[in-house]
Amino acid sequence: NSCFKNASYFACFLALGCGVPAYPPAVSRVVGGENARPFSWPWQASLQYSSSGSWHHTCGGTLIASNWVLTAAHCIRTYRVYLGKYNLGVKEEGSVAISPQKIIVHEKWNPNRIANGYDIALIKLAEHVTLSKQIELACLPPAQSILAGNTDCYVTGWGRLQTNGALPDILQQGLLLVVDYQTCSKSTWWGSSVKTNMVCAGGDGITSSCNGDSGGPLNCQAADGRWEVHGIVSFGSSLGCNYYRKPSVFTRVSDFNTSH
Repeated sequence: NSCFKNASYFACFLALGCGVPAYPPAVSRVVGGENARPFSWPWQASLQYSSSGSWHHTCGGTLIASNWVLTAAHCIRTYRVYLGKYNLGVKEEGSVAISPQKIIVHEKWNPNRIANGYDIALIKLAEHVTLSKQIELACLPPAQSILAGNTDCYVTGWGRLQTNGALPDILQQGLLLVVDYQTCSKSTWWGSSVKTNMVCAGGDGITSSCNGDSGGPLNCQAADGRWEVHGIVSFGSSLGCNYYRKPSVFTRVSDFNTSH
């Protein structure tokens, strides 16, 4: 879709008030995932589908404008977008569920060839959400910016706590160190499965994204303190979520917020 080719289209998402949570996240060097501080990742969305009369979390997403959510193309299905959530198991005042009005999937996305990349989609919400202390916008990184190896970033989501494990109700965060492309594309790592329009992070065999985190953000703090979403959870190893030298692979957002 031309949306991803039009630099000005993304420019409107670069709001001045982005990336600064009212409740700053508790950033720690904890190894393994941990409960996030309540509402400290206020751009995190839960994409949910309806089954047997109830709603179920399926993927994550990132609020980048008051009526636009960024997610993975492989997450797209019929659902609602839940914002302002921390604990999916309880009713939380200030959270909102909104239906999509329009979904734009990257024209080069091929669901049969996930390693080709382009695992990115935009959801236009049916209405503008009111921003608050628990619903805020994420910043997008500068176009074509590349994270240095070993940069600290945090993956967030309600994905499984481990391979085939339980789905948590409470939003989780996990510290992942960026793995540079030169390393991640080695045959002993991801090889040719990883492309330059992706970001690798993790691979220590302990912490990773997992099923249910797809479409959610890789949050990295810029020099000015704002949080930028550099990645969209795309895929991991079929051998397991936290497999050694198989870091979580993310769609690199900075490759798409510019003219192509």
